[in-house]
Parts: sequence; structure tokens; C-alpha cells
Amino acid sequence: MPARAPRLPWRPWPASARGAAMTLCLWLAGMAPAMAQEAVAARYEGAVTRYPHGVLGDEIEYDTLAVTLSDGRVLRRRWQVPLVFEDIAPRLWDVTGDGVPEVVTVESHADRGARLAIWEVEGADLRPLAATPFIGQRFRWLAPVGAADLDGDGAIEIAYVDRPHLAKTLRLWRLEEGALRPVASAEGFSNHRISWNHIVGGLRNCGDGPEIVLPSGDWRHVMVVRLAAGGLERYASDPYSPEMLTAVMDCR
Repeated sequence: MPARAPRLPWRPWPASARGAAMTLCLWLAGMAPAMAQEAVAARYEGAVTRYPHGVLGDEIEYDTLAVTLSDGRVLRRRWQVPLVFEDIAPRLWDVTGDGVPEVVTVESHADRGARLAIWEVEGADLRPLAATPFIGQRFRWLAPVGAADLDGDGAIEIAYVDRPHLAKTLRLWRLEEGALRPVASAEGFSNHRISWNHIVGGLRNCGDGPEIVLPSGDWRHVMVVRLAAGGLERYASDPYSPEMLTAVMDCR
């Protein structure tokens, strides 16, 4: 097994089963009266090696999502075979537009690869809210980008790069009537290299609404993408370098 590389915590950019054997186990830490609480932190626990993809620099993934609530309680959900959390860190993103964050994760199936999944806090429970379809093949992964109202219509779009090393496709989804629906997609983007323990790029707002900033699929340019009525509009900002990506993200 390759040496394990520590994974960097995910940070939002400022102005940045079908499987019949799937079993989900829930336990709660602490007993408190049911109150309206929200997630204030999230992490993965329970290292496992049953899905040796190694795309994030090691062959360790996680079977447990732990979410800390505003009253200090911790809710946990654990996946048994065939699922794992194959991810950098859970993200606290408001994907419903109600001002309360949901928890966004990347989950991988032993035979069907990755999907993006959303969890919500409901009373004293942490429960699945919605998920995209699995990519469809073992050892195929996706890298989240961000969530925002990208076209100004009041609804939140969720963006990720589907197979950033292979398909290099930017996909946008929207939560509608309890399910994630595809909004738009475009090829020619990446935000991760094999064995990296971090994801690059994200969202920015330079005064004209949120935009997606990503490397091009060949890593030659920094790309800026907007969602408009006709779909995704893109332009190449500058030759790619880590420093240039940071500058574009910071609207410089």
C-alpha cells in the first residue's frame, strides 16, 4: 500500500444504490431535546482500505460522516460495503437556498464509482437528501467545485468536475423537488491531478455575480465560466500556474 499522504481540509473560496448489500447505520453522540440545530462542522472518520483507488495519494478512504451541530452534538452516519467516502473533506454548502448549510460529500461505490451526495440535518437526525447518479465504473471519481446561484434566478447550482483526469467535464446540478437535476455541462476542465490531496479552483465574485474558476483540461490556461441563458460561457483568462489561479480567484 502506498504511504498515506495527509489530506488538506477543504476550504470555501472567499467571494471563493442500487447495491442490495448497502446498509446504513446511524448513531448519535449525546442525548438532548430535539431543537432546530444546524451543521457547523463536518469531518470523515473510520479509515478503511476496501476501495484501493489511490486517487487522493493513498489507498485509505472513510466509512463515517461526522457532523457537529450548533449545540455541540455530533451526528454520525456510517456506510458499510459497498460504499465509502472518497473525498478531501465534507463541505458545508447551502444548496437549498434557505440560509442553512447542508453537507456535501463524494461517495464511491465498489463497482459503480463516485457520486456527489447531499446530507441534511433534520431534528436529531442526519439523513441523505439527494445524490447524483454514480459515474458507472469502479475507480472513477469527481471533484467538487462549489455551490451558488450562478445565473441569478434564485436557485442554487452545484458544480463539480466529472473525472478530472479523464472526461474532464464540468457539470452543474440543481436540487428540485428532492432530487438533483442536471443543468448544464461542458468538456475541457480539470481541478485535480492524480495523487493530489487537494482540489484547486472554485467560485469567485468580482462584482458581477458568481463565476467558476478552473484550470483548463490540459492545464495550460485558467478558465472563467459563467452560467447564462444559453448554457455555460467560458473564456481563458491567463496561462495556468498556481499563482495565476490564485490571482484570478482573488479578482486580481
